[in-house]
This record gives sequence, structure tokens and C-alpha cells, in this order.
Amino acid sequence: MNKNSARLRRAKSTRSHIRKLGAVRLSVMRTGQHLYAQVFTSDGSRVLASASTVETAVRDGLSNCKNKDAAARVGRTIAERAKAAGVESVAFDRSGFRFHGRIKALADAAREAGLQF
Repeated sequence: MNKNSARLRRAKSTRSHIRKLGAVRLSVMRTGQHLYAQVFTSDGSRVLASASTVETAVRDGLSNCKNKDAAARVGRTIAERAKAAGVESVAFDRSGFRFHGRIKALADAAREAGLQF
């Protein structure tokens, strides 16, 4: 088993648990260059809000899109867009990634901006 298949196994387990809870899901995807966040409905059929470092509105003023500052900006943006869509609380889906670094920075910024999870 390599790193990616182990991460996907962890992600599948987490998503299964969140689906049983019936909660709205905040999913995070991390790549070497960018960070993506999406808020899904409880059944996963529709995206309610999204934000990423690919967007120019998020990327403006950042010197680098692959650090904690960029992750914090994505977290604040996704929280604002989710609240505009009527979502107050979510279940955090870290997609099998460890809760540290950019993932933690995104989660902390989303909490500070008003999302509850």
C-alpha cells in the first residue's frame, strides 16, 4: 500500500461516517501547488460553496499559493461563502490528510470566520 491509497482509504472512512451523521460536509483537497475547499450537501449531491487558491480573488496579494497564509485565506473565503448560502455548521472532511500545516490553518480560519465544526 502506498501513501496515496492509504490516504484514500482514510478519506473513504471519514466520508462514510459523515454521511451517516447526515451533516453538511466541508471537504478539503491539498495538492503541491494549490488548496481547494468545497461545502457539499448532506447527501453529497450538490456543491453549496467553493473556494481555492486558483481563484484570482483569493490569490490577490499572496506571494505564494502553497503556504499557511494562502490556506487561511481560503478558509475565510469558504466560511463567508457558506454562510451566504445559509450554512452555519459543517462536518470537516480533511480527505485523509493529517490535521496540521495548511489543513489546520484552513480549519482555524474557517472557525474564526464563523463556521462551526
